[in-house]
Amino acid sequence: MSNVIEFTKYTDETAPKGADVILAGAKKNFGFLPEPLARMAESPAIVEAFMSANGIFGKTSLTPLEREVLVMRVATGHGCEYCVAMHTGLLKKVGAADELIEKLRSRDTLNDAHLQAMIDFVDELQLTHGAVRNESLQAFLDAGYTKQQSLEVVLGISVYTMSTYANRLTKAPLDDAFEKFRWEMPSVS
Repeated sequence: MSNVIEFTKYTDETAPKGADVILAGAKKNFGFLPEPLARMAESPAIVEAFMSANGIFGKTSLTPLEREVLVMRVATGHGCEYCVAMHTGLLKKVGAADELIEKLRSRDTLNDAHLQAMIDFVDELQLTHGAVRNESLQAFLDAGYTKQQSLEVVLGISVYTMSTYANRLTKAPLDDAFEKFRWEMPSVS
């Protein structure tokens, strides 16, 4: 039986060069240093890539709610318990209804056709590795999205695939700030 490999929990003072400045900025932004970033700093390249790409994703034409719906779909699909808890808090911050949040967390069909079209498109992109059927793209466009936004969805999936994979690899524990939004991946029977 092998021991569990643990990743170092860095601070902005102990992080490798390049990651230190990024962690200091995150600490200032959140008021604390989120566990995933503290561990992701093992590789200054990935912490920089994630923070940079996430900043770019935040500048897309997708609304904050649409971005969070996308993130929750990726996070629940990848089983990133930290991401689901954190983004539950962010959904509340952008004014999402509790019913919507619960449906996203349980991967149920949404009552909002526009947001469900986002979910369907995210699923199709991931399932086909980008080779979506024309009908799927048309359904996304018919729901009021644009071709530009279809590519912005690709960006969001990419950013949050990086994050969810890193968070699961490093086994980042949930910060106290998100404890009230704890989510556990349902077990497969």
